[in-house]
Amino acid sequence: MNNVVLTKTYPAPPLCEREILRYAGSPLADRETQNLLKQCLSIAKDKFVYKVCYCRLTVNILEDICDFGAFKVKSLKLSQNLKGCENVIVFGATVGVEIDRLISKYSRISPAKALMLQAMGAERIEALCDTFCEDIKRDLKTNLKPRFSAGYGDLPLDIQKQIFKLLNCSKHIGLSLNDSLIMSPSKSVTAFLGLTDETEKYVTNKCEFCDNKDCTFRGAL
Repeated sequence: MNNVVLTKTYPAPPLCEREILRYAGSPLADRETQNLLKQCLSIAKDKFVYKVCYCRLTVNILEDICDFGAFKVKSLKLSQNLKGCENVIVFGATVGVEIDRLISKYSRISPAKALMLQAMGAERIEALCDTFCEDIKRDLKTNLKPRFSAGYGDLPLDIQKQIFKLLNCSKHIGLSLNDSLIMSPSKSVTAFLGLTDETEKYVTNKCEFCDNKDCTFRGAL
């Protein structure tokens, strides 16, 4: 059903220690780093929640303008991503505020643990987004374009205001946006997800849309 905001709450997705270490900048971890990871898993593993709110919209694309009915946005990269789509899912996802509190606590007493907790939060929100995308693909019996977030390519960050207004993220999943366009909790994502009948296997790595080719956290494409 279009233009209706729905919510989902998930159990913890499978955890990938290798991804956590990649986000921590230590893909080839020594014993000390592995021990640090184990300590942080013990501290934080049960502190996450996994919540998503989302809405299905129609989209009409004219050159670099994407018209979602509720709002329009100018972005050549997004229009290229959604080419051929008639419908999109707009969603917000968060793993909750407790990880932010732990990061704040350990930044004062153990910067190394704070860094690893940051990496855990990044891995957890990405795992939640991947789980949600697979859920949508299965439930709607559709294929998906790669998810696309504000800040990717030329999609302006201030589109967040329209997304938050549409989804009422604060009410549905406790996710807020301040005047500087910073989300709270910090380990959260909003994105567009194109629905398509095309059978082409798309690369789902979000890094493909980023112009920073030398980023430390850039995933393998």
